[in-house]
Amino acid sequence: MNVSGTKELEASREVVWSVINDPAQMAGLMPGVEGFEIRDDRHWQAKVKVPLGLGGLRMTIDFEKLAERPPEFASMNAKGKGVGAMMNMTTSFTLTGEGDHTSMEWSAEVKIAGPVGSMGQRVLQPIISQQVGNVLTALEAKVAEARSASESV
Repeated sequence: MNVSGTKELEASREVVWSVINDPAQMAGLMPGVEGFEIRDDRHWQAKVKVPLGLGGLRMTIDFEKLAERPPEFASMNAKGKGVGAMMNMTTSFTLTGEGDHTSMEWSAEVKIAGPVGSMGQRVLQPIISQQVGNVLTALEAKVAEARSASESV
């Protein structure tokens, strides 16, 4: 399943990059994060409760940065395992813009296997789209916070 879009952010590319390139800040954007561990600057892990039906699905997700060209491009891979599901996601984003306006083009290829994956794209697509929307809304707030902090320095 592929999802993609563009998010307009009212901050410089450097400010946006500082948020999306920081694993701790990115973990704060993901819904349902219950624990987080940074292994090194390219690898980190999150324990997540994915809101999926009754009670949700608990997963351990390993993240790995694949490529980056600051402050314009990055890609990463996320592999998750939980009871009844395995997830593999490759995502990337490209930042463009001048001054205090940044346009972020993003895309993600998501594969889900196991009983949860058998629910099919028709059922999973709205859930994934909702989660992406939640992350982008949280990103916008975090970028505004980072922009304010950088202006007051």
